Amino acid sequence: MVDLWLVIVLSVVALIVGLIVGFVLSRRYFKKYLEKNPPINEKMVRAMLSQMGRKPSEKQVRQVMASMKQNQ
Repeated sequence: MVDLWLVIVLSVVALIVGLIVGFVLSRRYFKKYLEKNPPINEKMVRAMLSQMGRKPSEKQVRQVMASMKQNQ
């Protein structure tokens, strides 16, 4: 019969290895996602404001970008 301490140690080791592998894989996935879908830039903000029927000034674009950076 398998000792209880061996089961506990193997469970903890498997949990730690799983956490490390999960972290590495999710980090790699997120980097690829950001390369394909970059965060919003000034050109996108201008397009968004134009679609809403507003003619964006440079001050408005900078304000939107500053508020987005502040929220991150």
